[in-house]
Amino acid sequence: MSQQILPQWQFLDSGVNTGTFNMEFDMFLAERLQNGEILPTLRIYGWKPWAVSLGYNQSENDIDLIRCKKFGFDVVRRPTGGRAILHSNELTYSVVMPADGRGITEIYSLISKALVAGISKICPDVSYETSQPNFQALYKKQESIPCFSASARYEVQIGGKKLVGSAQRRFSVPGGPEVVLQHGSILLGTEHRMLSEILRVSDEEVRGKITNDIETKTIDLSTAAGRTVSFNEAASVLKDGFEELMNIQFKKNIEVSL
Repeated sequence: MSQQILPQWQFLDSGVNTGTFNMEFDMFLAERLQNGEILPTLRIYGWKPWAVSLGYNQSENDIDLIRCKKFGFDVVRRPTGGRAILHSNELTYSVVMPADGRGITEIYSLISKALVAGISKICPDVSYETSQPNFQALYKKQESIPCFSASARYEVQIGGKKLVGSAQRRFSVPGGPEVVLQHGSILLGTEHRMLSEILRVSDEEVRGKITNDIETKTIDLSTAAGRTVSFNEAASVLKDGFEELMNIQFKKNIEVSL
């Protein structure tokens, strides 16, 4: 019996870099895939210094730049939508893959299931959200400035609390393939809660509401597991989860530089 030949992807651990580098590298990978120059890719990375990323259409006025500078945080704009995230103690993943005629929700669901397959090796209680909030109404409120203030359908959670915040964008040119870029933050610790301290809000009561929402509606992997979960451990299970759920094989020893 012949052995099944699995579709090949590449796995990249690009380490810890600035916010600008991280966002440019995600775009670079999407462009390279669109040109047929690389394989579909799962990339993992971290941030140094810690950074606040804003959604593509989010106002910079949501962030207090003076407070960001005081804390030593970078501010960068993502090529994807969504709301503000403080990238601190986390593992950030990005996926670039062909859409192959699949819609936004279908790809989002597929990637979320791969995330769950991997994270379940650390915390079996992980699942994903099945309902969808009214984001049009939600985004009119200052309390919605942080990405982790609400969960969209298929976002990964534990015990009803958001663990992973993700966003997606698609790229296409006439006659060329449609390529998906999706990236997201997997919380490893509680440091993301500092986001409430650098938001520009109308009064401290609103800031208190945001702080409470982040504390009560989010969870990190170390808290859920009852022990410290390292970047490397999370990376290992994530890689396994994608291979198992998506029925792919990561090609070894690939180097891609910006």
